[in-house]
Amino acid sequence: MQGVARVLSIVFGVMMLALSAAIAVEATIRKLFSVSLGGIDELSGYAIAIGGPIAFAVTLIDRSHIRINLLHMRMPLAPRAIVNALSALTLAVLAVALLAFSVATVLDTRLYGSIAQTPWATPLIYPQTLWLAAMAIFAAVALWLTVRAAVLVARADWQSLDRDYAPETAADELKAELDDLDRR
Repeated sequence: MQGVARVLSIVFGVMMLALSAAIAVEATIRKLFSVSLGGIDELSGYAIAIGGPIAFAVTLIDRSHIRINLLHMRMPLAPRAIVNALSALTLAVLAVALLAFSVATVLDTRLYGSIAQTPWATPLIYPQTLWLAAMAIFAAVALWLTVRAAVLVARADWQSLDRDYAPETAADELKAELDDLDRR
């Protein structure tokens, strides 16, 4: 899964760098020549809509999502592992609900031939299809991790569940930062 997270991170990074460059060019042209390319704000919205689910998937794979673990770290191993599995399940339910909403939105857009109310008048089916694909990636990652957690619960493999699904502790974050420092 780390390979998937790396590829998704690169896609997200390239998309955000391209958007940043477009915004910089737009701002420079507007300042120097009083001319606007128009539509950069539209592209920004599409980038955020597509980048959000990609970032959700990477965060889920890397266990970087925020959880309040004040009680979590004080729980015995088996209940803590079950809470981790329930966390994976609830994120999968959310991801599937968001995917269902995305499918419905894209189907409506296709049915009505909707276009953006912007100077470019972009047919919304194109950016929304990319958004739907990103949402499908998020849902697939969430479902995969949930199925894997369910298998570990069925095996009563509390150690693996805790190791693979628990939120990072301060010690984990410190170790990751020190390892990153050593690599650089």
